[in-house]
Amino acid sequence: MSEKKVLGYAAMEAGKPLEPFEYIQPNLGNHNVRVTVTHCGVCHSDIQAVDNYYGVTDYPFVPGHEIVGTVSEMGPMVTGLKEGDRVGIGWQGRSCGQCEWCQKGEEQLCMDIVDCGIWIPFGGMSSSVVVDSRFAHPLPPGIPPQIAAVLMCAGISIYSPLRNNVSGAGLKTAIVGVGGLGHLAIQFAHAMGCEVTAISSSPGKKEQALGFGADYFIDSNDRADMRKAYYGFDLLVCTANQGINWEVLLRTLKKRGRLILVGFPDLEFNSTDLVAHELTISGSFLGNRSLMREMLAFSQEHNITPMVELMPMSQVNEAFQRVRENKARYRIVLVY
Repeated sequence: MSEKKVLGYAAMEAGKPLEPFEYIQPNLGNHNVRVTVTHCGVCHSDIQAVDNYYGVTDYPFVPGHEIVGTVSEMGPMVTGLKEGDRVGIGWQGRSCGQCEWCQKGEEQLCMDIVDCGIWIPFGGMSSSVVVDSRFAHPLPPGIPPQIAAVLMCAGISIYSPLRNNVSGAGLKTAIVGVGGLGHLAIQFAHAMGCEVTAISSSPGKKEQALGFGADYFIDSNDRADMRKAYYGFDLLVCTANQGINWEVLLRTLKKRGRLILVGFPDLEFNSTDLVAHELTISGSFLGNRSLMREMLAFSQEHNITPMVELMPMSQVNEAFQRVRENKARYRIVLVY
């Protein structure tokens, strides 16, 4: 019997365009499921991985970690799923299950996290993927597949820091950056009852930001408006990766305010205000399995809806180029 093949799109070298790529269908482990992919979002970290920005990419490399599809085959010890179930898969496709963080139920902090990505061996820009069934999340029936795909990475990346830092209604919260993550952050923060201000270097996004649920908008290049915001926010959620004046931004925090980094920006600032105002800067990386399912239910209840462009999987390179040039508004989802 001939071995079954999977069709994907792979980068053969760092920074190269993706090209059609066939590989032998991986075998299933006891807890694995095979998922036939119908939709896969394009995330900026896919592009960074193709470029080997993190220094951990092996080639040929098939990206893709905002996945929606149907279960087509199951390992013998899988429970809670059945063939034909619609599931979503995010960046994390497995965990070691043994380290202190996995034992605490915080699998996103697994000590072997580099090896936990769904794109090992090959990611979601393929006709099918294999994933630990515990990281294949059943999708609420009311969420369209293109919406669910974006929520599997961008959604949990934003929901987690807000869920862990918003303690009550009326928290003065600023979302820095109105892009693929930021436009979702505005919606989540609004749904959690925050007073939401969008801060962006693109004044043309003001009306959209207000439409997503922001109460106020500040052009980060307008020094006067930024000064008016000094000591105004309890919480800053930074979704931007570049073009940030950190010292000015930190001055918009109240004393003992918190700055949460969701992306991977370079930080450079004078630490005086950080110390004198007792500010906190922390990062947030994804969320555990329980929080993922909570996020999906919350998104359905509050109609959290990313703005999505649909493109056929065959146009993956065109989609990547739109994201590289910051032309996507605001997420692109590829469809098989």
